[in-house]
Amino acid sequence: MPSPGLGLAPRLRYLAGRARRIDVGSVLDRAKEASAQHGKWTPAIVVDMLWQAGLRNVGFQDYIDYDFADLSRAERATYMTHPVSNQLSQKYDDPAFRHIFQDKIEFDRVFSEYLHREWMVVEEDNSERVRAFTERLGTIVTKEPVGQAGTGVHRYHAAEIEDWAAFHRGLLARGELLVEEVIQQHAALAAVCPGTVNTTRITAFFDGEKTHILAMAQKFGRGAVSDQMTFGGFYTMLDDDGRAVGPGYDSHGHVYAAHPDSGFIIDQFQLPMMEQVRAFIDRVARVVPQVQYVGWDVVVTPEGPVLVEGNWGAGVYENKPSVTGIRTGHKPRYRAAIGF
Repeated sequence: MPSPGLGLAPRLRYLAGRARRIDVGSVLDRAKEASAQHGKWTPAIVVDMLWQAGLRNVGFQDYIDYDFADLSRAERATYMTHPVSNQLSQKYDDPAFRHIFQDKIEFDRVFSEYLHREWMVVEEDNSERVRAFTERLGTIVTKEPVGQAGTGVHRYHAAEIEDWAAFHRGLLARGELLVEEVIQQHAALAAVCPGTVNTTRITAFFDGEKTHILAMAQKFGRGAVSDQMTFGGFYTMLDDDGRAVGPGYDSHGHVYAAHPDSGFIIDQFQLPMMEQVRAFIDRVARVVPQVQYVGWDVVVTPEGPVLVEGNWGAGVYENKPSVTGIRTGHKPRYRAAIGF
């Protein structure tokens, strides 16, 4: 078990890397966005953003997403940020085991017990097996083994495929090597968006004995194969009982009081089977105990929760004060569980 606290050296390396990659134009654009929303002077926001990034471990997008221009110093201190999350990942996720979470095929092999769906791997000589698998299921999802934010995920319908040999060659050529059965989500999730499998991101820390749930966010799609923001998706934070704490939002300034397609009122959402979800997260967190800090993506089905993937670089999902009215974040929970 690593010692408590976050070391200075990883933080300095992270800051040095960010300094090399800084996009001045992007900073100015974000500052103008915050200025327009919160009625603050743009140059003052630029200075504040740089100060927060350099001294307070606040990412530029964190500053915008969590309305830092409108928060007091004490309120800001309660928010988890991507730089801090990155440092936690580097410290508590053993590099020797990260490949299990980076490679989707390896992940499915290791966590097969918790997927509760069929899957297979595309190989040079299994065109007929791919065809039989797809025709039997009707619709499949394919994934590139390495990808993030929903990239490399595709959906195919057997009825639309005419040349199966060409389809198989295309999967190989594009690197879509993992094929999975489509998850059948619970009616409570389908009521919001039936065309996308809507995942719940549960960020958790396993301390060697106990699994701590640090934050929960419910993601909703727009009918595409993925609920990620790159596909038009958005999220809302959930409380400990799985209840939405307010409307939905994304990182592009959009707010969703209701789902644009179904009309479902987002703050009325209740994740079903929360007791089963908690127990499920505790079980999966123990499979690879060397990777302690994980963002788990799960889907609740009529039979219970199933695992989609685990992210060793957990990322951050937080409250947005201008949307929810909640002006504090989850950092105290992280600190209590992890001890930094």
